[in-house]
Formats: sequence, C-alpha cells, structure tokens
Amino acid sequence: MTACTVAAILRVPIGAPAVVRPPMTMVIGVMLGTGFTSQTLGSIATWGSTIIGLAGFIIVSGAACVTYFRRIAGFDVPTAFFAGMPGGLVEMVILGEHKGGDAGKIALVHSARVLLVVLTLPFLMQLMSGVSLGARPQVGLSVVDAPWTSHAWLLLSVAAGAIIGHILRLPARLLLGPMMVSAAVHTLGWTHFVPSYEIVNVAQVVLGTTIGCRFAGTSPSEIVRILVLSLGSTFILLLITFLFATGISHSSAYSFVPLALAYSPGGLAEMSLVALSLGIDVAFVATHHIIRVVFVMIGAGPAFTILERR
Repeated sequence: MTACTVAAILRVPIGAPAVVRPPMTMVIGVMLGTGFTSQTLGSIATWGSTIIGLAGFIIVSGAACVTYFRRIAGFDVPTAFFAGMPGGLVEMVILGEHKGGDAGKIALVHSARVLLVVLTLPFLMQLMSGVSLGARPQVGLSVVDAPWTSHAWLLLSVAAGAIIGHILRLPARLLLGPMMVSAAVHTLGWTHFVPSYEIVNVAQVVLGTTIGCRFAGTSPSEIVRILVLSLGSTFILLLITFLFATGISHSSAYSFVPLALAYSPGGLAEMSLVALSLGIDVAFVATHHIIRVVFVMIGAGPAFTILERR
C-alpha cells in the first residue's frame, strides 16, 4: 500500500488490473465470515449500547468532517458533505456525484482516509493499549497441509456468496455475499475451516496494492494536497473514535481496543483484517462496520437534502 502510494506520487506507471481485486475480495469475505460462531448469536444481544454509540459516532464525526472540508479545505457543499461522511467509498462517490459534488475529490479523500487509518491505527492501538502487532493472525494451515475439504468449502462459499450478493444487490456484494455464506456455515457448525495463510497473505497484498493504486493517474500535487487535508480530517475522526470508544467501554462488555476498531473510520475489509491480526473479535468489528456503512448509505441522501434546503 505504501509503496504504490509513493509510486503514484512519483508518477511511476503503476496500476491494479480490474480482474485482480474481485476474487481476493471474495476470499477476504470468506475469511471474515470464519470469525462468526454459534457464540456470536448470543453476543449480539449485548451490542445494543455499542450500536447506539456507533449511531452517535456517525452523527458527530460526519458533522465535524463536513465542517472541516467546507471551512478549512474550501470544498463546495456537496463535495464537502459526501467527502466528510464516514461511509463507503463507492457509495459516497455515487451519491456525491448525483448531488453535484466533485466525484474525483470525494474518491481521493475517502481513499486517503482509508490509507492513513490503516497506516496509523494498528500502531496507535499498540501504543495506547499494549496489544502486540507481532501475533500470528488466526488463519488456516498451509495450502499443502490443509485437507481438500477446506479448499472445497472456500470455493463453495465464494461461489454461493457471489450469487447471493448479486441477487440481494448488497453493497460491496463481493465482500458481504461470501462473508454472509461463510458466517452462516460456521455459525451453524457445518464446518470450521479457515482459508490457508498463503491465500490470506496474497489477498492482503492485493488489497494493499489496490488502495495505493487508487492515486495512480492523479497529479502529484493533487495527491499531496488531498493527503495533507486528509491528515486533518483523519486526526478529527480518530480523536472522536477514541472518545466514543472510551465512553462506550464503560457501559458495555467490550473494552477500548475492539470498540476503537469497530468505530474506526477505515474500510470494512481493512479494519477487519487489522482486528484479525491483533486477535480481536472479527465478528464484532465487521458487523459494526457493516452497520456504519448501511446507516450512512441510508441517511446521507436525506440529510443532504435537509441541509441543502436550509
């Protein structure tokens, strides 16, 4: 991720082929689904206060970042609004462009946000809580050691998830579809397979590469400008994240670290991978990020309409 971002700034001719990310996204979805177990269903009942806190986080962080991009960055109202919303990149670009915003700026801001959060949050977690970054991720055996049934379950979950995601028209369907199938078969106890670590490593390399390559084709001065502006918005977002995580930790069964990852303004796949690498409850983190994206996707349009009328 870092190398591709630097390469984009230096105008090195890089690019991530469109055919590379989809299969790896599906693999990551399956991997995230393995974090769901029969115990997860019982835990959901205890998430009421954390979900209410998430709703508050969305409102506060959205208002703060929209104000920042409008007053400090000088963006026009539609661009500032959808660049400041803590939602998914694709959804915010589509909504923002529909409302008259600059799709290019919105995409760059959200890409920079994910880049900066992924680049800093794991180390901040280590610094603030002592969580080790060196722990081996909870992934499966080597490809050569894993039984054929593990590979069969992986392929079945990917195929079924892609079909279900398409039929249900899910947001981020290639991620959420396979994740739902994998979560279902693990929760029902049909299988306990985990994707082989080589496959997971390749998926992470592809994901990091595509994050960095989002800046390819953009002028170096514009990349640097957006990164500098996003440093300010990311600082605001992480500060609000830590405040909410600290506050909600006193009224829920979850401590600061899983709450910070669940509320953090990174992407669903990226933050879930960070949770996996830190040994944090992936189901808890992933579910909260899904809820965040859905909340923002449903509420951003009507909220902008109200703001526009005022």
